[in-house]
This record gives sequence, structure tokens and C-alpha cells, in this order.
Amino acid sequence: EIASCLVGSEMCIRDSVYIDYNYGMNLLLLQSETIQNNVATIVGRQLEHIIQVQRLTKGDTLRVGEINGDIGLGTITCLNNTSATLEIALTAQAPSPIPLTIVLALPRPKMLRRILQTIAAMGIKQLHLVNSNRVEKSFWQSPLLTSEAINDELILGLEQSRDTLLPSVHLHKLFKPFVEDELPSIVGNSPAIVAHPMSCLLYTSPSPRDKRQS
Repeated sequence: EIASCLVGSEMCIRDSVYIDYNYGMNLLLLQSETIQNNVATIVGRQLEHIIQVQRLTKGDTLRVGEINGDIGLGTITCLNNTSATLEIALTAQAPSPIPLTIVLALPRPKMLRRILQTIAAMGIKQLHLVNSNRVEKSFWQSPLLTSEAINDELILGLEQSRDTLLPSVHLHKLFKPFVEDELPSIVGNSPAIVAHPMSCLLYTSPSPRDKRQS
């Protein structure tokens, strides 16, 4: 259900990733504007996770990353019910992206939420959502299709897989112009795979360069 058409220069999938849709977090992913002089301020959902799930306290360390930037560690220097302050050191690069593009008929919002998280966790960086004769018009009115809402779901997936590189999501409300004018340039000289709409399992071994320690 995740793919109607898969396009990629080579077929490789990142190490198996377990997606916890209860929003477990393996990496605290930071917005650039929350970081000043290697100090980050944490509020909201991420603060709640630090306090209630990870049960961290002042002086503890955790994995952190900057969106579209590097990965490292953060040390909690101040923690209360409204915010946390971290001293961070970002010393490692994000994992390599998967050279795979997904073209997908827009699913119902509940399924789209999971798909956005899943493709981000898998390391896929290009997703095209298109219209089709089986896509209900109401799907295009979903508040989940705003840039902010899409990014929120992608960030949840990146936090699962300890990645920082935000995928690009493209919306195409007109099927025929997309297929005729845009899809050929997306495919290029790469192999294209059309998944069966009723039953399809795609499994490919991970590339050695995508192997990394847990």
C-alpha cells in the first residue's frame, strides 16, 4: 500500500526500521531556530517525551540532531515543566539517503500519516502524491496536507531512524499532466517498478553503505 510506482537508480532499503506510531523517539530532532551557540531549548511534545518517557534529569545525555544537519549528543543543563535546555555537540553526518522515489495515489488521511512517517524512517527523500479516479476529493481538503502538518509527520519518522534529512513531498492534483509532463523526467534512465494495487511485497537487501550501528 505504500507504493503505486517506485523509481530509483538502484534498489536498496535501509536497515529494518520498527515504526512506533505512539511516537517513540530515538533521536531528538531540533529546528535550527531553537539552537543558539550550541545551546538548544526544548518545549512541547519533545519536552514531554524527555520527562515522561525517557525520564531524564539534569546532567543526562541523549542523542540529538539538527533538521537537515548533523547528529550528536545533548546534555541537559536545565529542566523544568515548561522547557529544557541542552548543550549540544553535533559531530556525525546523517545516514545516506535511499536512492528511491515513490509516486503514490493520495491515500486517506489516516493512512497518509503512517506513510509519511514510514518513508522518512526508511530514508526515502522524494514522495509524489498524485490524484487518481479512486482518490476521493475530500482527501485533498485534509489539513494533513499543509506543509507544517506534513513536516510534523516526517519529523516523527526521522526521529525513529536517527536521521535528520527531511524528505520532499510533492502534491499533484492533476493526474494526466503529471504523468505526461513530469513523470518522464523523474524516471529518467532509472528503472521504474509499478506495484500491484491489491498485493505487492517489495524486498531488497540494504546496500553496505547504508549499514550503520544501532
